Amino acid sequence: MMPAGGAMTRGPRILLRQIREALGAGAAPAQDRLDMVVRIIARSMVAEVCSIYLRRASGELELFATEGLNPEAVHNTRLRPGEGLVGEVARLAQPISLSDAPSHPSFSYRPETGEDPYHAFLGAPLLRGGRAIGVLVVQNRTERRYDEDEVEDIQTIAMVLAETVASGELLAEDELRDVEVAPHRPERLKGQRFAEGLAFGHAVLHEAPLAPEKLLSDDPAMEEARLKLALATLKSGLDAMLDGGQGKLAGPSFEVLETYRMFADDRGWNRSLEEAVRNGLTAEAAVDRVRNEHRARFAQARDPYIRERLHDFEDLANRLLRVLAGDKPGERELPDDAILVARNLGPADLLEYPRDKLKGLLLEEGSAASHAAIVARALQIPCVGRLMGLRDRLSEGDLVIADGETGEAYLRPRPDMLEAVQSRMAVREQRRAEFAQLRDTPAVTLDGQRISLLTNAGLAVDLENLAETGAEGIGLFRTEFQFMVSDELPRLTAQTALYRLVLDAAGDRPVTFRTLDIGGDKVLPYLEAEREENPALGRRAIRLGLDRPSLLRMQLRALLTAAAGRELRVMFPMIATVDEFRAARELVDIECAWARRRGRPLPALLRVGAMVECPSLLWHLDALLPLTDFVSIGTNDLFQYMYAADRTNPLVSDRYDPLSPPALRALQTIQKACADTGTPVSICGELAGRPLEAFALITLGFTRLSAPAGGVGPVKRMILSADLTAARRGLNNLLNLSTGSVRNEIESLARKLNVVV
Repeated sequence: MMPAGGAMTRGPRILLRQIREALGAGAAPAQDRLDMVVRIIARSMVAEVCSIYLRRASGELELFATEGLNPEAVHNTRLRPGEGLVGEVARLAQPISLSDAPSHPSFSYRPETGEDPYHAFLGAPLLRGGRAIGVLVVQNRTERRYDEDEVEDIQTIAMVLAETVASGELLAEDELRDVEVAPHRPERLKGQRFAEGLAFGHAVLHEAPLAPEKLLSDDPAMEEARLKLALATLKSGLDAMLDGGQGKLAGPSFEVLETYRMFADDRGWNRSLEEAVRNGLTAEAAVDRVRNEHRARFAQARDPYIRERLHDFEDLANRLLRVLAGDKPGERELPDDAILVARNLGPADLLEYPRDKLKGLLLEEGSAASHAAIVARALQIPCVGRLMGLRDRLSEGDLVIADGETGEAYLRPRPDMLEAVQSRMAVREQRRAEFAQLRDTPAVTLDGQRISLLTNAGLAVDLENLAETGAEGIGLFRTEFQFMVSDELPRLTAQTALYRLVLDAAGDRPVTFRTLDIGGDKVLPYLEAEREENPALGRRAIRLGLDRPSLLRMQLRALLTAAAGRELRVMFPMIATVDEFRAARELVDIECAWARRRGRPLPALLRVGAMVECPSLLWHLDALLPLTDFVSIGTNDLFQYMYAADRTNPLVSDRYDPLSPPALRALQTIQKACADTGTPVSICGELAGRPLEAFALITLGFTRLSAPAGGVGPVKRMILSADLTAARRGLNNLLNLSTGSVRNEIESLARKLNVVV
């Protein structure tokens, strides 16, 4: 039995050295070396059982070596994925310590192993790349709980074993594979669009350095000094990047990098690294171990926003390994048409690649709200994410296509596919030139109807698109982006500075600021929130602002301060009742009164509006509109609520078409109510940036559209070719049809009238 409170009977470094010597006995067969390792571990930890399970390509965990169980079970006992406590350790990618294993609901008894009498159980995963490639287990007859030191020791041993197994030093790679997968044929992967655009080129694999060649240190003090020096170098490099990046990345884009720098000072991360070195690992091995442990925890996080933020720790570890290896940023040679391929990516790493050579970005993981995606959009780099299995299907230098229009990646494309993409890119370039020529042309239809075209924005770099597209202003500025990329609540001064920057860049052009639209899938880690069964219908947007009035008042104060002496347009999202708008507008009045009492300047003109995106308002517009200065229709949310279908869920997002009679009649109802009351109304959803949908919108009578920057040119070209008088006669006949969509009919109408859609 293990002595009470005892861990290893000898120091951890002595045990690790013994294991290293056993693994290094190159003349001995691999099985003999594994058998020697489990005997050493069992003896040193005073365990009656020590076993090593390794994962096969099928996902099964096979018993590869044991001391204490029936030796005939070796290579005969296989556990299905998730089966038993061993499977649970692999699934969670975390240690499990139990005093009475047979009583645990996940316990699975395999009679051929002879493990009946053993109660105490301690298992640790063998982690590589955040994935469990095996499990190390020690067991004892006595019911007892293994202490923290013992758990720490077995994790260190498991880390050494994982490196050895993965390197092929102990077992050949083909011994651990049921199926050899080496795709070299053309492949198409479906993912998600993170940043719009289209590019092709040669794959450049963004990888962490190779696994540490040396795992155990001979001089822990020297390794700790190396680690501290590398950490200092890492932090100074990030500081230099911040100093040089303020001009290139402003507002939220700059704050992405600033937040990332804060992670490097995280005490827990630094402490974990130092403890691993003091336990006898080299600096490289310590970083690799902590990185794997973090990655295993990331996989268990339910909150997608938290998972994205925690990925920055893994990226920091990769950067630290490169510092330890002596690599310097920017030294890597890239082809002129580089498509960067990564599992995930931190913002600092992306910024270190030369912009003139980096044409596209493909990610296995991530989300459109991740730091890498935000920076990619700011730099106008096409980015596709959620490409499952991407890294395993590519080799350095493979030809790839990053299709940020469809959210797809083509690996080793056939010549005809490549030609098609080149043709699409040529058309895009030609259209871009045509749209540039239309930049200063007023958007007026053939029958003289003036349409105001504005753009949507959320990043400071988006402001550059105002001049490029010829948009007449910003119809929707998403203020939540600043909050989403920050590790803490942005201060009043930071909010004021961003809003002033936006207004300065817009000049005389109008800007409509939407107050915080957070909640649902936009979770802020520094705001405590109860988990909701259906967050899309929960406490989000204006509901959260009214529940936490100090948060909304601080934002309103920042907006009023930034707009001193100028026009300010403030819009509240997700208004579902007239009372909600009254309460929100009252907060505006309170802040204006607060400023007046202190003699602070106010905006020269203040307009307060509401977003119509909750169907309930369709039957209460007569009460709402007289209270507002303007309204804007958020078609994305309005239609998903109308059809009870989450637009981000691929299983149901195609269950309805926004060009359907019910949707169009709802829009017509809002437009007529606004016309009757003289209330300015605009469309700021994605529909406004698509020529065919925009054709339907202006035909319904909407004269103010706010589109993504890339949609301004195509929609303006459509407007210049449209005759609304003729179009209205044709569209009115379609609104009473019983079909689920009239998209084809609207497209036929546009062709008949020679409208360019």
